[in-house]
Amino acid sequence: MAEEELNLVELSDEEGNVTSCEIYDIVEFEGKTYAMLLPVEESEAEDPELIVLEYVEEGEEGTFVSIEDEDEFNRVCDYIESLADEVEE
Repeated sequence: MAEEELNLVELSDEEGNVTSCEIYDIVEFEGKTYAMLLPVEESEAEDPELIVLEYVEEGEEGTFVSIEDEDEFNRVCDYIESLADEVEE
């Protein structure tokens, strides 16, 4: 299996639609792990939209979980943006 394939995951929404995503980055914040996922169809876009989900390990398996709390989601996004600002400087 090519290394690129190892970074791909498939997400299913409530209607059963499947989106292939590349794991763009994983960050630790406030004691939790969050994944930034880039939909494959947006990977060539000039300003792609990332999907931010919590990553939860259950035994040897890991799952991506929606961040239901809007305040938590906003804090995570602010943190990710601050990391991007640091890289740009």
